[in-house]
Amino acid sequence: MANKVFKNLDEQINILIDKGLKISDIEYTKEVLLRENYFFLMGYRHVFLRKDTSRKFKEGTTFEEIYSLFVFDRMFRNIIFKNILIVENNYKSILSYVLSREYGYKERDYLNVKNFDNDKSKMRQINDLIRKIKRQLRINGKSHMATNHYLENYGYIPLWIGVKVISFGIMSEIYSVLKMQDKIEIANIYKIDVPDLIVYLPILANYRNLCAHENILFDNFTQRVIPDTKYHNLLNIDKTNEEYVYGKNDIFALIIILKRLLRPVDFKMMMNEINYEIDKLTGLLHTIKIDDILDKMGFPPNYRDIMYIE
Repeated sequence: MANKVFKNLDEQINILIDKGLKISDIEYTKEVLLRENYFFLMGYRHVFLRKDTSRKFKEGTTFEEIYSLFVFDRMFRNIIFKNILIVENNYKSILSYVLSREYGYKERDYLNVKNFDNDKSKMRQINDLIRKIKRQLRINGKSHMATNHYLENYGYIPLWIGVKVISFGIMSEIYSVLKMQDKIEIANIYKIDVPDLIVYLPILANYRNLCAHENILFDNFTQRVIPDTKYHNLLNIDKTNEEYVYGKNDIFALIIILKRLLRPVDFKMMMNEINYEIDKLTGLLHTIKIDDILDKMGFPPNYRDIMYIE
């Protein structure tokens, strides 16, 4: 395989022109390429490519269109990220409240292996999670004001403070090894079933990391598939081989998760922001239609109706 060599801005532009991209303002294009990175921008080109093996752009595709999709995904990612953070904070608060009330507020109390599922097949996972939590408390605890305050003044970090320095990934996995009565209590607060929450939390943790690292979001798919919900049915989402074609492991599945875990006012605000960005992108696309983007996101044509379903 040939090595990838450095290309200056003029060479990058020539490559794009050779592939059929229309560039009307060379200096503007150079500025954007320098600021945003050719490689990351071209991560969005697949939507605009011909349906053949040429790897060339559809006729009439402009640089501005690709950049508009890039900017849309950035804004969409920021909206999703801040709402996942709301869920993360809520979940950590609820979990720490339940565990602290039931098992105590010092590490030796709430991190006792007896507090978790007594299924022998889960003991290795439980012990591993406890080690990871202790490590994050030890390493990260001194760098955060609140946790460091408790360490210096009390010699321990209560869980309701410690959650600030424990990753969402670890905290989401903890739910799967709680005692059943604790799982049920937490799930009941969200008014959902335990199996659903077990699936939702790691999906959210993965998307949190994707957003934090500014990876492409709009057409991302997860390995985990969420269970069917009333939203799939009430939105009359099409099926293929008895499986819903939208809202299972696509971005609309993430929207469904947030619908179920956010407060109604927060979800409505989030959807209003998303709708604004979609409407703005609609007016900037010419070679493709907004429906092409919505399809890749897994959004059904009537996706906005989810705002009004109780």
